Amino acid sequence: MAKRDYYEVLGVSRDADQETIKKAYRRLARKHHPDANPNDSQAAERFKEVREAYEVLSDPEKRVAYDRFGHAAVNGGDPFGGAGGAGGDPFGSAGGDFNPFETIFEQFFGGAGGFGGVRGPRRPRPTRGADMEMPLVLNFREAAFGVEKEIKVERLEVCPTCSGSGAKPGTGPTTCPECGGAGQVQVHRNTLLGTMLTVTACNRCNGTGQVILDPCVECVGRRRVKRTRPLKVAVPPGVDNDTRIRVSGQGHVGDHGGPPGDLFLRVRVRPHPVLQRQGDNVVSRHAIDMARAALGTTIEVETLDGVQQVNVPAGTQPGTEIRLRGKGIPRLRAAGRGDHLVRIDVTIPKELTEEERALLVQFAQLRGEAVNDDRSFLRRVRDAFQR
Repeated sequence: MAKRDYYEVLGVSRDADQETIKKAYRRLARKHHPDANPNDSQAAERFKEVREAYEVLSDPEKRVAYDRFGHAAVNGGDPFGGAGGAGGDPFGSAGGDFNPFETIFEQFFGGAGGFGGVRGPRRPRPTRGADMEMPLVLNFREAAFGVEKEIKVERLEVCPTCSGSGAKPGTGPTTCPECGGAGQVQVHRNTLLGTMLTVTACNRCNGTGQVILDPCVECVGRRRVKRTRPLKVAVPPGVDNDTRIRVSGQGHVGDHGGPPGDLFLRVRVRPHPVLQRQGDNVVSRHAIDMARAALGTTIEVETLDGVQQVNVPAGTQPGTEIRLRGKGIPRLRAAGRGDHLVRIDVTIPKELTEEERALLVQFAQLRGEAVNDDRSFLRRVRDAFQR
């Protein structure tokens, strides 16, 4: 079975930088690691394939060799005629056995087994479409319980007029006259050792071997056009700000028949007027006066499940938290919910009538508290409740 192209294995473009390659490897390694997929032989093989691709593409020297000669140039391939980059040919040509010595000869002298020129016509290589990222705005309750949202996605799609050929209907791409369809041309270079011939990508066709003489009017030869489409996405319960939701295959369409990229939605949650989130818990504040805090009372609290009656015990101090178990945020991709924490604020009156002041002084005297000045006593009461 022919080896897959290493860039395809990691899902990156051929001009991807090292950071992009590293991120792709880490993501795939976590997904297919044998420890995460016990008794799954296919995952083990996939993990081996991903690791092999990364070992080559993360090494600058190996990557250069792989880009030139395919699998035969690195340890991952057969140096005597095994699978190359596409169909056994590291340059992507169809058919025929691959001879690495012949290929090296071509790179320096420009001929297949001689001095007569570059290889024959090649077919454009399919490339994976680019990934996309866009924001997804949710309200507090949608983020907590999950929701199905319809969004508008602007992405590259196959041109409907030319069906992705890039050419005007009734016509088609033609062989590049500059390189004869090989996608490569010979370049003469003068060195201290004399004139050397090397093979480089054709500038006229960008290495595809084909040019479009009569381009499609809609896509202007680009083969793809931008379209805005409605898309329904399922948001799981428990997402929070900056949660990334991956929607596979909904990114930009690939070129030359390549697979599409993925769509990543980054969650933004609108603030709630009453409720706040702390991890999987919900927090709300409720103010009561000092008499009800001392005597106990019942209050109405807004929760994710609606308004609920909550008992406040006698002697409740400022800052006391009353925990409503299982009334918080559903845990993301896990069972259970967090709690709802009701934080009690005790309000102290700033102004008192003469009767109210007299009653407070009498209250202090009954508790055996010395009161030199009724106003200083009120300040002490306020200070006590505000600690």
